[in-house]
Amino acid sequence: MSSAPPAPAGPHVHDSADRPAERAQQDVKQPVKQPPAADRVYAHVKQAVLERRYEGGTLLTEGELAEAVGVSRTPVREALLRLEVEGLIRLYPKKGALVLPVSAQEIADVVETRQLVEEHAARKALPAPPQLIARLEELLERQKKQAAAGDLAGAAVTDRCFHAEIVRSGGNEILSRLYDQLRDRQLRMGVAVMHAHPDRITKTLAEHEEILEALRSGDAEAVVGIIHRHVSWFSNLARGEVR
Repeated sequence: MSSAPPAPAGPHVHDSADRPAERAQQDVKQPVKQPPAADRVYAHVKQAVLERRYEGGTLLTEGELAEAVGVSRTPVREALLRLEVEGLIRLYPKKGALVLPVSAQEIADVVETRQLVEEHAARKALPAPPQLIARLEELLERQKKQAAAGDLAGAAVTDRCFHAEIVRSGGNEILSRLYDQLRDRQLRMGVAVMHAHPDRITKTLAEHEEILEALRSGDAEAVVGIIHRHVSWFSNLARGEVR
């Protein structure tokens, strides 16, 4: 009597000895690609200028910046040329780059432009959609937390975002792009004023509450009046403290 044929072999099951090598291959992470060296220098210097770690009147040398970012001098020169075009520094051959102070005229120009754009956009944003109100409430809460933590640079960024949301809600793309071009100047001036008057943040938060309430009520004249006073007061503070 013949024996039964052997059962067909089932699919091969990898034992635990096979798996670590596979997992090790899967867990290998690709190195994060860094931005180009010139971009890193550009971002480093620009952020430091906007946050006043490099104050107006500071002379920056290529060697110092190369060492700070960990690059050669060639990308430093490229980055500084970009920053000079943006009006943040002035290059002096064989000496370095001078961080330009904020002038009274620049403050006046920025404030005038802000008033024209923001007041017009606030009128057009009414009646304020629920999404705008919710976003402004979120930004106001963030700014309160930043103020409580003493994060003046962060509070200045959130301040700018608060106003930009109102401008965008006006629905004019050209005005929104124009307003975005003021971003760096607004941040630099905002940080300067907050450092010079740390108690000003309390007033700013109160005025943002007023703007939000006027938007909720749909009172166009109230919104425009508060924005005008809010931006003008900023100008008065800055004129006396920033040169």
